[in-house]
Amino acid sequence: MESTGMTRRGLFATAGAASAAAALSPLPATAAAPMQGPFQATYRRFTLGAFEVTALVDGITPRDAPETIFGTDQDPADVGALLEANLLPSDKAMFYFTPTVVNTGNEVVLFDTGLGAGARGGGLGRTRALLAETGIAPEAVDILVLTHFHPDHIGGLMEDGAPAFPNARYVASAAEFDFWSPEERRTGATERVANLTAANVLPLAEKMSFVAPGDSIVSGIETIDASGHTPGHFVVHLESEGKRLAITADTANHYVLSLQRPDWEVLFDMDKAKAAAMRKSVFGMIAADKIPFIGYHMPSVGYVEPMGDGFRFVAASYQLDL
Repeated sequence: MESTGMTRRGLFATAGAASAAAALSPLPATAAAPMQGPFQATYRRFTLGAFEVTALVDGITPRDAPETIFGTDQDPADVGALLEANLLPSDKAMFYFTPTVVNTGNEVVLFDTGLGAGARGGGLGRTRALLAETGIAPEAVDILVLTHFHPDHIGGLMEDGAPAFPNARYVASAAEFDFWSPEERRTGATERVANLTAANVLPLAEKMSFVAPGDSIVSGIETIDASGHTPGHFVVHLESEGKRLAITADTANHYVLSLQRPDWEVLFDMDKAKAAAMRKSVFGMIAADKIPFIGYHMPSVGYVEPMGDGFRFVAASYQLDL
C-alpha cells in the first residue's frame, strides 16, 4: 500500500483542529427558550403505613418586616439576626399554606381548606384545583377537619355560595366553634374571623361533629390539644401500621423563628404564653419520638431535633419514600 505520509497522531490532530474550527464558525441564530419564572412543587404524596398522605400547597406568599409578626416581644434586631444566621433575608419571610389530605383506604380526610376563591387573584386558594390535579375530586372528600377557624383554614369551605366539598361531613373543636359563632363576636377584634365563621362554617353546622383533645376522628387519627393560637386549636396525630405523622397546623408558623425560639411571641397567637407552652410541648414530643410532621406554614414535610432552648427543623428527604 502506498504511504500518504499521514501518521495516526497527525490524523487525529487534523480532525481535532477541524472540529474546533467548526465550533468557532457562526451558526444560524435560534430563538432562546422563554424564561419560565420560579417554580415550587405544588404537592407531595407519600405513604404512611396503609394511609396515603398528600400535602397540598394552597399558595405561597412573602411578607415584609417579619419582626412585626414573630418575636414581637423582642428587639427587632434580634429577629433579623436570627434569620441571617440561618441564611435567610432579615427583611422578609415566606408564608406557606399547606392543607393535607389523608386517604385511609376507607375514607378521604382533608385537614383545612386553604384560603379559597377570594385569594386566587394573588395565586392562593388552590386547594380544590390541586385535589383534582392529584386525582381526588372535591366530591370524594368524606371528612373535612378544621384545626381552627382562622381565614386561611376555613376560607375554602364555600365555592360560589355552596359547599366546596359537597359530600363531606365536618369535624371541629367544640371550644373553637363556641368561641367564634356567637353574634357578639362579629364586632371589634374578633370581627373578621367571626364574620367568616358565620358565612362559611355556620351554614354547615348540621353536618358538623365536635371533638375534644384525645378524641379519635377515625381509626388511627387522633386530636391533641394545642390551644393558645386560638381557643380550640388542635393538632392531629396519625398512626398506621406503626408509622406515625403529626399535622401541627399553626402550632409553629415559621420553621426558624417559631421553632428555634418557641418562647418568642407571635402576632397571630391569641393567648401568647399558652401558645408558646404548646410549641414546646408538641415539638418536644415530635423531637423525642423522631416522627415527621406537616406544619401548615412550613416549607416542607420535616422533622425537628432539640437545639438549645428550641428545635432545629430538618426537611424530609427520602425517608418517607422508602
